Amino acid sequence: MTAFTVALVLVVAAAGLLRWRLPAWYWLAFGATLAALRVLVRYRSVMDACGLTVPPARWRLSLARATNRPIPEPRPPRIRRLRPTRTGLVLRLKLRPGQDIFDIAAASDRLRHSFSMFGVTSREVRSGVVEVRMTGYDVLKRVQMPAETETRAMRVPVALREDGAVHYRDYRAIPHALTLGATESGKSVYQRNLVAGLAPLDVALVGIDCKQGVELFPLARRFSALADSPDTAAELLDALVARMADVYRLIRTQQRITVDVPDAEIAADIWDLPDELRPTPVVVLVDEVAELALYATKEEERRRDRIITALVRLAQLGRAAGIYLEICGQRFGSELGKGITMLRAQLTGRTAHRLNDETSANMAFGDISPDAVLAAIQIPAELRGLAIAGDASGGWHRIRAPHTSLRQAVNLCNRYADRAPDLPELAPFRPTTGTATDLVPSAKASPATA
Repeated sequence: MTAFTVALVLVVAAAGLLRWRLPAWYWLAFGATLAALRVLVRYRSVMDACGLTVPPARWRLSLARATNRPIPEPRPPRIRRLRPTRTGLVLRLKLRPGQDIFDIAAASDRLRHSFSMFGVTSREVRSGVVEVRMTGYDVLKRVQMPAETETRAMRVPVALREDGAVHYRDYRAIPHALTLGATESGKSVYQRNLVAGLAPLDVALVGIDCKQGVELFPLARRFSALADSPDTAAELLDALVARMADVYRLIRTQQRITVDVPDAEIAADIWDLPDELRPTPVVVLVDEVAELALYATKEEERRRDRIITALVRLAQLGRAAGIYLEICGQRFGSELGKGITMLRAQLTGRTAHRLNDETSANMAFGDISPDAVLAAIQIPAELRGLAIAGDASGGWHRIRAPHTSLRQAVNLCNRYADRAPDLPELAPFRPTTGTATDLVPSAKASPATA
């Protein structure tokens, strides 16, 4: 056996080991080059087999007949750019006359098999130009977020999408969101990633955790207000509604609608105000919305109506005042009572982990996309953290948040505890941040009776 043969065997063995144990490294070392060559070599034949070609123009046919030349072949979309990424390939195509984005989207599975890729998705960049993202391996099996992400005010990375792109939670683009997930579906990990992303920002975090605070109170050092019972939640939401009214009065006094003020400088929300006058934005995290909507007595029913009314008001009017809602729950349906459907209509962002029933999936995506409903109910139990994310535009994709332990989230919140602003309206609900025992809710448990 020659030295060349030995070296070749070692390279092949190393590539196989990398592909099995470290698929990301294999892709960067070998996979990207091989996949790019495979796409370029097979491109014309694959496009023809998938029905993504158009007949040649009439003048080409006439010219071929006049000059007695062979008839031109059908033409596929023209490749404008082929760019490798850390998870796959990005192919930018210029469509031929008569083609549209739906042709590419309908052929995604056929392209995936033909090019031997793990996944293929497409989106329209502009009229006549389509971007096809192909992933070389299962990026959601072991989520690794890129070292650098495009963070800015009120925009944080929370998960990785199936096409290898980062999934961001952008509050200025999508102010309010609904997150659903059954027990052990990964919903709590998604919430921790959200808090971890918001912790370094200049934002006030407000939590409502009716499970006696077991989910959010460990993170209390970064929160400006916390409620651990429906009664406290009702008072906290009323305080937020009062704060919203005060912010609107501030915007009204600072609108600057005189004739000499340019249109772009007229204030309509807090982001149009000068930095020194801008109120601190507030993100409200509700851990289990069903606990706020359930009732057993007339008094609890009145409290429930008060809570849901306050949530609907914040969802309808809170964006301009810089108050954003993150509603989470295991179950979300019309049986939770009046106002729930109205609240759902204001929650533009939708994320669904594994669900126990199809009705919750319909409440999340029924008004967005039937395909998203089907994808949500097909999430297997063993893939914790896998979720379907969509919005009112009708688009959706699979995402998975990187695993963040409670200890990691607690350490991060403690590191940025000094960024938790003191808001006068929410001062009565400020959690105690002394010792660990101080974070436990003050309500005493009733003794068990036989």
